[in-house]
Amino acid sequence: MNDAAIHTEKITKRYGRVTAVDGVDITVEKKELFGLLGPNGAGKSTLIGLLSTMLRPTSGNAQVWGHDIRTDSTKVRKSIGVVFQDTTLDQKLTGRENLDLHGRLYGLPKKLRHRRIDEVLELVELSGRADEIVQKYSGGMMRRLEIARGLMHYPNVLFMDEPTLGLDPQTRNHIWDYIKELNREKNITIILTTHYMEEADRLCNRLAIVDHGKIITTGTPSELKSSLGGDILTLELATGKDATKLMEHYTAKSSTDRISASENTVQITTADGERAIPDVLKATSRLGLEIRSVSLHKPTLDDVFLHYTGKGIRDSDADTGKLKTLRWRIRAGK
Repeated sequence: MNDAAIHTEKITKRYGRVTAVDGVDITVEKKELFGLLGPNGAGKSTLIGLLSTMLRPTSGNAQVWGHDIRTDSTKVRKSIGVVFQDTTLDQKLTGRENLDLHGRLYGLPKKLRHRRIDEVLELVELSGRADEIVQKYSGGMMRRLEIARGLMHYPNVLFMDEPTLGLDPQTRNHIWDYIKELNREKNITIILTTHYMEEADRLCNRLAIVDHGKIITTGTPSELKSSLGGDILTLELATGKDATKLMEHYTAKSSTDRISASENTVQITTADGERAIPDVLKATSRLGLEIRSVSLHKPTLDDVFLHYTGKGIRDSDADTGKLKTLRWRIRAGK
């Protein structure tokens, strides 16, 4: 039995000719806050669906808290909590009633269930609003209630699928604080999917960059940014053809710097960005290219993503709908 919280072995999920998760190998240690960073459509939600036993893998396998997702699905479900990307609260029930229903589904005895409801409501600061119907809650309150619901049955692992999607910046910061407290103070292993770079950077102990169903690279946010080295010189050109022409010129000229392009933007990773700027400007002038802007900064997770995937986070919804019809299948004993 693997001692890790989660361990996958070439896990794959296909829908016809589309491969949503493609031979993923990851290991998440107990008490980690592990992030899956990637655009919508990258396969993050599908991977959560596999690990939470809502979806069955096409091939490969995984263990969650030492339990096989294929043969021990009941034990897996009792070990995990899930905060879905889309709200699954009953809008006509009160916050307390939503939690009570969840506790009943997981077979919590009445006395324990009532005590636990009070505990999780206090944790997310909703004790004073517990007996109002959820329909009256703000988006941030609903998200906090969903976190409380995911904790009702004392899970060892909490899956959070885009937990701050659509929230305003102030509410997002509050949710981040709750997530950090759960991980640090309650020692809950958290697997978080996100396409927000700041969220991944601020919350995750380690993260994996996911694109087209594959794990591109894994490390701490600091390790991933340091892996680029030096400075990032970003040039926005007039057209994509100009960007391609500059990238081809610079690739042929330099054997030490790294260069990538996305649409009409070129990024050059170099040891000394200030010294590189004059040479690059001269090159663009000789090539007859039009530069719209130039910037210089230390590597960020945006730069890491661009470097490893060759593009920025794209705005696709290909992956977001697959779990909507499956989200209520997590039930104890089913």
